[in-house]
Amino acid sequence: MTTQTILPVDSQAVAEASKARQEPEWLTDLRVQAANLAESLELPKLEKTKLDRWDFSSFGTYSKPQSLASVSDLPEQVKSLVNETNIIVQRNSGAVYHKLSEQIANQGVIFTDLETAVREHGDLVRPYLGKAVDAGENLLTALHSVLWSGGVFIYVPKNVNVEIPLQALFLSDDSAASFSPHVLIVAEANSSVTYVENFTSTGAGKLVQNGVTEVFVKPGANVQVASVHNLGEGVTDLTYRRAIVENDARVNWVVGEMNEGNSMSDTTSVLKGNGSFSDAKVICVGTQDQKLNLTTRAIHFGLNSSSDMITRAVMKDNSTAIVNGITKIEKGATGANGQQTERVLMLSPKARGDANPILLIDEDDVKAGHAASVGQVNQEQVYYMMSRGISRDEATRLLIYGFLAPVVSEIPIAKLEEQLQSMVERKLGQ
Repeated sequence: MTTQTILPVDSQAVAEASKARQEPEWLTDLRVQAANLAESLELPKLEKTKLDRWDFSSFGTYSKPQSLASVSDLPEQVKSLVNETNIIVQRNSGAVYHKLSEQIANQGVIFTDLETAVREHGDLVRPYLGKAVDAGENLLTALHSVLWSGGVFIYVPKNVNVEIPLQALFLSDDSAASFSPHVLIVAEANSSVTYVENFTSTGAGKLVQNGVTEVFVKPGANVQVASVHNLGEGVTDLTYRRAIVENDARVNWVVGEMNEGNSMSDTTSVLKGNGSFSDAKVICVGTQDQKLNLTTRAIHFGLNSSSDMITRAVMKDNSTAIVNGITKIEKGATGANGQQTERVLMLSPKARGDANPILLIDEDDVKAGHAASVGQVNQEQVYYMMSRGISRDEATRLLIYGFLAPVVSEIPIAKLEEQLQSMVERKLGQ
């Protein structure tokens, strides 16, 4: 598949569309630059995955959103996913609902859609937008920089602790409309915030979701990001998540990849500061003929920086998963400690899983370790549970949930944790 067959824009059309949406000139320039880059860039090269065989023909076109008066106006199947307040809802190309409590707003916290933020808070957005995930990295990041719309912007001032999770729902129910949100989180020194997002879709049309999340964690700050993707079979899901973590700061990732279609995700923490810390927990369930490529990465620059990564994949039917864990410790990152675990559980003889732990160490005085396994449900454990009066099916079900529990239990909103559990049950046919 050539670049020309998937390039949905040209620079002149990009400039006109940006001006029509009344975007600031600096953002129009960024979009045009990205469009020019896209003409020469290639798809990313992934471990054992040929992206050029995936369907990238349906990026959709921008559709102006129609605001909702209340979350009760959302489709029935997604109402249960959202709260009434501290929420942004994006439907297809843009935000349709936004509500922030006065308590949090009075702390100086900004929580709005990114399209609004570039107009009203450009001085805060411009220094960070595209600085963690650069448009020039590959064709997908360039196309995202051209096409993103809606999205989320969170700004937490210095020394402010946001105790209530901020939530976003990204809903696609029109496959002709573009669906490429950009999430930008900036947590100033010694602040803290939890952000929870849910991606879901309805309908059977083909679409490419090409999203990016950028997180900037300033000294002493603490950011937790929980992301659940539950997009339909016709949606190709492409997601880059990246955090820049400064001195004594912390980022926690909790990711549930519950899509029905092909999915590629890259969740990276750049431990720039001394004493910085990253914890990443990722699960996925593959069914039918799904192809999944999941990368979790920690890059250590800071002294005494620490990272921990856990990835669990359950594969059924003819699905395939490539699970990569990458710990990179740069020269000078003395005292760094990077640990990772990748485990794949296969429930079908035709399912395929590949766990790839990778350690890249350029410094002597460090600690690094990995564990990886690919296998089936332990039949000795099944027989033991059956000897205690539990049926074979129930025993297998409990073992699978125990396998995924380290991630599911970390979802910071109880309602969403329950929803993720039900997604797992649905995908496993239970």
